[in-house]
Amino acid sequence: MCVDFVEALSTDDLTAMRRAAKVDAHCHAYFGTRLENVQRWLGCSLMPAPAKMKGLQGMMEYAAEALDPHISGRKGSEFVAASAVSDAIRDGVVVFEMSFDIRLAAYYPDGLAGIRTFIEALVDRYRTQIDLRPELGIPRTGADNPNLMKLTHEAIEFGLFQSIDLYDCQEACSPESVQPLYAKAQAAGMKLKAHVGEFGGAAEIRWTVELLELNEVQHGIGASESVEVMKWLAENQIQLNVCPTSNVMLDAVPDMASHPIRILFDNGVPVTINTDDPMIFGQSVSEEYRNLYQVGVFSAKELDDIRRTSLRAVV
Repeated sequence: MCVDFVEALSTDDLTAMRRAAKVDAHCHAYFGTRLENVQRWLGCSLMPAPAKMKGLQGMMEYAAEALDPHISGRKGSEFVAASAVSDAIRDGVVVFEMSFDIRLAAYYPDGLAGIRTFIEALVDRYRTQIDLRPELGIPRTGADNPNLMKLTHEAIEFGLFQSIDLYDCQEACSPESVQPLYAKAQAAGMKLKAHVGEFGGAAEIRWTVELLELNEVQHGIGASESVEVMKWLAENQIQLNVCPTSNVMLDAVPDMASHPIRILFDNGVPVTINTDDPMIFGQSVSEEYRNLYQVGVFSAKELDDIRRTSLRAVV
C-alpha cells in the first residue's frame, strides 16, 4: 500500500504513519519492547521511567530498581527480544538493526551457541515480515575482561552478527582498547558503530570515528558543537543514528524543540531517527518522527526525506 507519510504527519494520523516503511538502526534488545508488553507478560505493573534522568547513570539506576529484577535471565530476555521485533513490525519498520549484548550468552548453558540458536530462530521466524539484522553489543565496562573479550571475538567468527556496537559509560574504556576487536569485525564485513557524542563533544566523535573506522555513530549529537566536525562527517558520509526522546529524558538535550538534530541535518550530516530503548523511553520510530514534527524541529517533507534516505542507506 502506498502511504503518504507527509499527509499522515500533517493530519496526525499515527496509524498511517505506522504503515510507512521505516528503519530502526539503534535499538537494544534487552530493553527493546514497550513497558506495557512486559507488564502484560508479568501480570503486574512496573514503575515507569522518570521524565528526566541524570544521564546514563540515572537510567541504569532506574533500570536496576524497576526493570532488571523482572527481565534479567534467559526467559525474560527472549520474551523482550521477540516482543521488540513484533513491535517493530507493527510500526512499519522493515529493517531492524537490534543489538544483542554479548553478556546474554551467560543465560545459556551452552553460552554463545545458545544465544546464536535463539537469534537465528528469531530471524527465521519473522523473515517474511522484517529484515532483522542482529547486532553484536559490547559494554565498555567489559573491555578489560579477558573472558568477555574472548567471547566477543568468537561471536564475530560466527558470521551471524551484521554489525557491532560499543556502549555504556564512555569513561569505562578508551577506543584504543577495542581497536583489535573492531579490526576483526571490519575484516568480517560487519558494519562498525559505537556510542559516542551523546554527552561528549565533537572532537571526541571525530577521534573515535577515525580510530575505530566507524561507519555510523550511535547518537553523536555533540557534533553539532562544531561546524568543522559536521562538515567532516558530511563529507565522509558518517551516519548518526539519533534517538530524540532518549536524549531528552537522559538530559543530554533540554527538550525536544531544541534538539540539535536540526543543526546536524542543516549541515548535511546523514541522520536517522530511532528508538534506543522503548521499554524506558516509550516511543516507536513513528512516534519519534511525530514528536519532531509536532514541536517544529522538521517539516513533514523533511521528515519524509529522512525516512526515505534511511531506507536507501540500508539497501
